[in-house]
Amino acid sequence: MDQLIYTSLSAMRALMQKQAITANNLANVNTTGFRGDMTNAQAVYLPSSGGISARAQAADSKDSANMDAGANVATGRNLDIALDGDALLGVQATDGTEAYTRRGDLQVAQTGLLTTGDGLPVMGDNGPITLPPADSVRVDKTGVVWIVPEGGDPNQPQQMGHLKLVSAKGSQIQKGDDGLFHVTNGGALPSDPNARITSGALEGSNVSATKTLTDMIDASRAWETQVKMLAGAKEMDTSTAQLMDISGQ
Repeated sequence: MDQLIYTSLSAMRALMQKQAITANNLANVNTTGFRGDMTNAQAVYLPSSGGISARAQAADSKDSANMDAGANVATGRNLDIALDGDALLGVQATDGTEAYTRRGDLQVAQTGLLTTGDGLPVMGDNGPITLPPADSVRVDKTGVVWIVPEGGDPNQPQQMGHLKLVSAKGSQIQKGDDGLFHVTNGGALPSDPNARITSGALEGSNVSATKTLTDMIDASRAWETQVKMLAGAKEMDTSTAQLMDISGQ
């Protein structure tokens, strides 16, 4: 009886984790450049005294990120960029390390620092990019940042840096809890000279709200099934105890 309870509880723990990941995906269905997390449930068979693995517990973990591209939406804004293909944009994470994102809603802070929409400094070839006061800022398809200085000639833009665009091909990266991609064993990826962007557009989240809601319903029903199993185990345990009381009279 105890074995049934522990098996059911392991499944419930896995379902809780799946629901948390699914809820996070749903919350980011409108987040620019978001890559949905995927879960992978596995049955872990437990050895028994007879040598036959008749019991299995559920092991569920965040497997990876769904790297399918989201839909591009034209915005016409000079600092909005959509990364083409599998390109990633280098940013400085909150812990100071280099990380990567698909988010392209760039902003210029009051200090002149170029950041993503969530405030992370954008990396250039020589570190975070800082811009002087300018009448206009734009990014071309190769990632070069151009500005027209205050009062400057619009026909004579100046190059102020180059976005660090990378490719993860041949390297191991993983999505962290901060929503950014990191090199698995630390370090940084080299710039990819072939990476390209589309200016004046943003890539949306690749999360399907319909599929995610369906996944949440499936997980809820699976949870209810495990609750019924626990209730059944309790009922059998009570019946067995009653039977033993009768036998002992």
